[in-house]
Amino acid sequence: MRIGNAAHNQRQLDVFGEVMDALHQARAGGLGTNEAGWDLQQEILKHLETVWQRRDEGIWEVRSGREHFTYSKAMAWVAFDRAIRSAEMYGLPGPLSHWRDVRDKIHHDVCTHGYDPELDSFVRAYGARELDASLLLLPAIGFLPPQDPRIRGTVAAIERELMADGLVRRYDTDKSEDGVPGGEGVFIACSFWLADAYLMLGRRKDAEALFGRLLDLRNDVGLLSEEYAPGSQRLVGNFPQAFSHLALVNTASNLVHGEKPAEQRGAVKVDGREKAETY
Repeated sequence: MRIGNAAHNQRQLDVFGEVMDALHQARAGGLGTNEAGWDLQQEILKHLETVWQRRDEGIWEVRSGREHFTYSKAMAWVAFDRAIRSAEMYGLPGPLSHWRDVRDKIHHDVCTHGYDPELDSFVRAYGARELDASLLLLPAIGFLPPQDPRIRGTVAAIERELMADGLVRRYDTDKSEDGVPGGEGVFIACSFWLADAYLMLGRRKDAEALFGRLLDLRNDVGLLSEEYAPGSQRLVGNFPQAFSHLALVNTASNLVHGEKPAEQRGAVKVDGREKAETY
C-alpha cells in the first residue's frame, strides 16, 4: 500500500527478526531447508549487523520520527538467535562465534538502555519512560524467561499504565508521540498478548478470564476489528483485522496445549530438553 500509508518508506527493524524466526520455526516444523534459502538468511544478518543500532519507526509505524524502539532492538536479537539455533540444530554453515558475539551485544544493549530500574520495567524506547504493549512479547520471543523479575515488572507496569476497562492500549497517546492526531481505543491484539504473558507467568485464571472477555467482543459472525472503544462499546478501526484474529488463534493454542507454543518459540535445547535462555 503506497497511497494513504506512510509505512512504505519507513525503516522497521523488527521485520528482520520476524522473518528469521518464521524461517527457523518452519525448519523446526519439518519444512526442508535449501542452500539458497540459508544463503539469503546469512545475507539478512550481514545487513542487520550494519543497521540494528539505527533508529526506526518501529512495529507501530509511527509518524513522529525515528527512535531506538526497544522491541525493534529485541527483534534484531531474535534474528541472530534463530540463525544460531538453526545452524546448531541442522548443521548449517555460518560464523557462529561472531553471531553469538553480536547477539550478546544486542541483548546487553537492550537490557542497558531499554530497561528503567526506577520503573522496574522495560520502556517503549531508549531514554523514554513511557511503556508499550509490544514489550509483552519479550518472554514469548525468548528474550528473557517469564520468571525474570524484569519481565514480571514490565507486565505489572503495563497493567498499571496501559489498561483501560480491563483491556490493553498499544501505548498512552497522551504521553507517547506517534504523529497521528487524536487518541485511540484499546488494541485487541495487545490484549491477547497480555493473556499470553499471564499464562507464561503461571496466571492461568487471569489468562482465561481475559481471553473470555476478548471473545465477547466479537460481532455476530465472530469477527474482530483492530481496536475496541470501551466508552461506546464498539469495535473500531480496520475491520476485520487479521492481526487480531492471529492473536486470538495464538492465545487459544497457548491455552489448550500443555507445552505452550509461546514457550516453545522462545526455548532452546539443553541436554535434549527445551529450556528458556537465561541472561
